[in-house]
Amino acid sequence: MSRKISKVFKQSGVIPYRVNNGKVEILLITTRNFQHWVIPKGDIPNGMSPPASAAKEAWEEAGVIGQVDTNELGSYKYRKGGKIYRVKMYLLPVEMLSEDYPEASKRKRQWVEVTKAIRRVKFNSLKRILKGFFQVESHFCAFRDFTQV
Repeated sequence: MSRKISKVFKQSGVIPYRVNNGKVEILLITTRNFQHWVIPKGDIPNGMSPPASAAKEAWEEAGVIGQVDTNELGSYKYRKGGKIYRVKMYLLPVEMLSEDYPEASKRKRQWVEVTKAIRRVKFNSLKRILKGFFQVESHFCAFRDFTQV
C-alpha cells in the first residue's frame, strides 16, 4: 500500500507586542471574515527569509512596524482548505502602529494582555506558543514602555 505524502506549506508569523504601563500586551487581528482572532502570518515568498516575511505580514495585516527577533519562538501547524501549513513564529516589539495599511478595511485589531490573547486565539498549538511567551514575559518588562504605540 502506498501512503499519500502531504506537502506542508511554509509560513511565518509574528507575535506583535508592547509593554504598556508595565504589562505586556499582544496585538491580535481577526481573520478576513472576522470570525477568529489570530496573529499576522502568511506564505514565505521565494528569496525572502522567514523573519523578513513575518515583518511584511505584520505590516500588511496589522499595520505594525518593528525589528523582528530572528530567533524562532516556535512553530505550529494547521489545516485549511485541505492543505497543511507550518507557521514559524517570531517576536516583534512594535515600534510604530499605523492606521493606514494594506488590510485595514479587511481586519479588526486589538491590544490584549497575554492571558486574554491565549483565550482568544483559535489553534491550540498557537495557544501553546503564546503560553511559552507568557512564561518568559518578565524578560520583556525590561524593554521601554510603548504607551505611545
